[in-house]
Amino acid sequence: MKPIHIQETKQFKKLFKQEGIDHIEERFAILEAFLQTEQHVTVEELISILEKQQTVLAKEFVKDTLKLLVRFGFAEENRFDNGKNRYEHRHLGQHHDHMVCTKCRKIIEFTDDHLEMLQLQIAGEFGFHMLLHKMEIYGICSDCLKEHPKLMPLHKAKPGERLVLKKYASGATNENMRLLNMGLRVGDEVEVISNLGMGQVVVASKDNRYVLGKEMSEEIIVEHVKKDLR
Repeated sequence: MKPIHIQETKQFKKLFKQEGIDHIEERFAILEAFLQTEQHVTVEELISILEKQQTVLAKEFVKDTLKLLVRFGFAEENRFDNGKNRYEHRHLGQHHDHMVCTKCRKIIEFTDDHLEMLQLQIAGEFGFHMLLHKMEIYGICSDCLKEHPKLMPLHKAKPGERLVLKKYASGATNENMRLLNMGLRVGDEVEVISNLGMGQVVVASKDNRYVLGKEMSEEIIVEHVKKDLR
């Protein structure tokens, strides 16, 4: 166990006894299992880890203990992209931000001192005293990018993706006319606003929003906009 985690286990026992929290030994087992993983875990995932260690505890008890760990500063609770609540270690005096892959759901932690100073500077320019902050960047990780097709149907696109309308899968002239009548045409760049996975996709081009039905979103072939970060 890392030295910082040894320190936290000592503080845990001291604080929980001081506050009269019940079932300390069972809660301590949860803390130890939690500290052994470097992942952002859900309640269910932590229960699975405990069971592998031959420790069986009720879901509500594990959930309640995690809430206590958050309350006393041993854990931090996040809910990325409206998904399940996930818990990670909270090390005092340390801060990091997150990148979340919208395809495989991988969560990548990162720190950047320049970015932290820039946020303080911006807050200061507005006369704002910053107490807490977090940054979540959503996109596609490098592993998923390798598998990402160059061309794909629009209905498979993720919210936030910027795309170029390339062609219709069937090549039908009447489909191109339908697109033109809506105010879009092949070659236009669009941003995906929402895609609930039921076929209908909402996109934006310039200052206009368009709702494309299931049939059309499956027919339209798109390509990702190439970004030059140089």
